[in-house]
Amino acid sequence: MKKKSGERTLLASVILSSPGPIVVGLGLLLGRSSTQFVDFIRRTAELAAIIVSWVVFRYLSKNEGTDIKRKEKLEHTANLSVGIAMCVSGIAMIFVALFRSNAEKGNVVPGLIIALLGVVVNFLFWIRYSKLNRENPDAILSVQSKLYFAKLLVDLCVTVTLVIIVIAPSGSLTYYVDLIGSILVSVYLILNGILTILGKIIK
Repeated sequence: MKKKSGERTLLASVILSSPGPIVVGLGLLLGRSSTQFVDFIRRTAELAAIIVSWVVFRYLSKNEGTDIKRKEKLEHTANLSVGIAMCVSGIAMIFVALFRSNAEKGNVVPGLIIALLGVVVNFLFWIRYSKLNRENPDAILSVQSKLYFAKLLVDLCVTVTLVIIVIAPSGSLTYYVDLIGSILVSVYLILNGILTILGKIIK
């Protein structure tokens, strides 16, 4: 039953994460904010990682007699995809924060709406995965909990930046908030991504 709950939660993650890259990508056609561009890259990488995790978790749930070495290898593959997604997101955020123009304009409302929804959804999934992992410790669920906490932090950063862009699109405050916020979240993403790739799961 616990496995079913984990599988359903992962499937829900895939379904709810799927529209993100599409909507933010469409937003890029209306505006040219680098914040939205890096958000598109991040969401796409994270969606791919969640899909891999769901496929592996589903396979292991249906094949409980899987050899321990194969099980560990599959879990490592799933967690490796999450770690890579976190590193890609972090590197992209740092690159854009350091090299983007201070005078970008455009319609950032679609990205802002997605970011706000992301804050709520990622918070709920973080709580859900943390609870599932406490009740039934699992390597994949543990990493998903960490991923969703990182996603929550990033969406908070993106939300604050885009709100400021909407309020004062030409203000210098936008640049510094974006720069500082992006660097802090990027460092968190990269460090945790590396730890995840190395198999050092931090709960």
